[in-house]
Amino acid sequence: MKMLSISRTILTALLLASLPTLQAADKPATKPNILVILADDLGYGDVQCYNPQRGKIPTPNIDRLASQGLRFTDAHSSSGVCSPSRYTLLTGRYHWRTRLQSGIVGVFGAPLIAPERMTIASLAKQHGYRTAAVGKWHLGWDWPIAEGQRKFLQAAKKPGKDDEAKPAGLGFTATPEHLAAWHEIFSKPIGSGPTTRGFDSYFGTDVPNWPPYCFIENNRTLGIPSEFLSAQNFRGNLASMPGPALKDWKLEGILPALRDRAVTYITDAAKQPEPFLLYLPLTSPHTPLAVTPEWQGKSSLNTYADFVMETDAVIGHVLDALEKSGAADHTLVFLTSDNGCAPYIGATDLEKMGHYPSGPLRGYKSDAWEGGHRIPFIARWPGVVKPGSTCDQLVLQADFLATLADILEVKLPATAGEDSISILPLLHGVDKPVREQSVNCSSEGLPSVRSGSWKLILGPGSGGWGKGGDQSQPIQLYNLADDIGETKNLAATQPERVAQMKAQLEKYITEGRSTPGEAQKNDVEVRRFPANHRAAKNTGDSQ
Repeated sequence: MKMLSISRTILTALLLASLPTLQAADKPATKPNILVILADDLGYGDVQCYNPQRGKIPTPNIDRLASQGLRFTDAHSSSGVCSPSRYTLLTGRYHWRTRLQSGIVGVFGAPLIAPERMTIASLAKQHGYRTAAVGKWHLGWDWPIAEGQRKFLQAAKKPGKDDEAKPAGLGFTATPEHLAAWHEIFSKPIGSGPTTRGFDSYFGTDVPNWPPYCFIENNRTLGIPSEFLSAQNFRGNLASMPGPALKDWKLEGILPALRDRAVTYITDAAKQPEPFLLYLPLTSPHTPLAVTPEWQGKSSLNTYADFVMETDAVIGHVLDALEKSGAADHTLVFLTSDNGCAPYIGATDLEKMGHYPSGPLRGYKSDAWEGGHRIPFIARWPGVVKPGSTCDQLVLQADFLATLADILEVKLPATAGEDSISILPLLHGVDKPVREQSVNCSSEGLPSVRSGSWKLILGPGSGGWGKGGDQSQPIQLYNLADDIGETKNLAATQPERVAQMKAQLEKYITEGRSTPGEAQKNDVEVRRFPANHRAAKNTGDSQ
């Protein structure tokens, strides 16, 4: 009996010793891979599942992602244009706390993200993730441009109609002085780019419709530009600013190259033991509307609609690669857009054909109205997010950082994510507000403030390129619960609510944060509204 008891004890010990190994093999990774797909200028109503009645562009791959995950209906970028929205998405901090009070980072502009500022990439990297960015950066670099060289980076003028038929328009011939300056500039590393802000690697074009017209990998251009981009590349909604380009640079090749690089990264990263975070800021359907032959005319609407379809197909390729890699079941995928659809791509003509790029919303890209910053936002996370679900709670792209911290079960320092709130409860299916407020700005910096369903715009009109609005009314107040189209200005009848919301915004400004925690400093003195101000002017197709 004694020997039997000893034998049982030994057997039990052996079984217990083997159990953790079996559990570890069967247990999914505690740290999910993160894939953030950021479309560029994709409107709320451009996606079929967001606009089934008045949307005419097929988007089967995005719709499939929504059917497999959670579709947010009240999600927002921090701005109606791209650089500020990208800053807020990556840092969890409002862009208007920086120098970028209006507009965007300019051509060959300085870095917007401070070196010490935490990003979703640097946070992930601290916790064992491999990190990569593939696509459009547009947050500035320390370009190695010496005194007096900047004049060689642009041609004498933008091509006019008479130049379009010429192989190289007037003022677009690179002189020996141009070539010497370009060789000196573009043979050097570029400082303060994505690989200094938390990403292990980067591949993309800084801004696809701006120079330099070439790809950048990590901190170097792939090749030395040797000519000005030809005038034929400026017709319609293609490139918007002349400058140095690689020989025979093809705008149509940009999006396929990003697709292929993203697919390769996912395929390789899935084989590694560490989880990965891939930030995929696509260059489309923003200008240049350089549609590949396969997709030209496919929408039967216009070139922009064709480009939306091509963008959807690229997203499908990336999601298929994730599936084939075996990593899809333990990957949290987010898909969103940096702002609303640009009106200059033929939005009025699309509306006449029955397609409304902003859906039921008022306004377009650049506006403080909803069409400027209410955007598609979809999350898929197998085993966590309920497939085919919808969430009507208010969320902001700033929330990525706090959500990642929540997933990693870490606390953000006081100096990070000052405006970020975790949406992890919403991903788990909780249908209660995680945030009651947000601040969303127009291209000119005009803020709109949310408090629950109430929205206050601290000025007349759209604050962007949008037309209309009663200019005699200095502020606007809407109840989005029953007026999503922002048709009834209630400011005159709700003076107490207006005062409360203005005071709340002032508190967010003076405390340097909109979340609980230690007060922080803004980088600059924040502009106040309403005010008599001369808004910064930006050309439409360069946003």
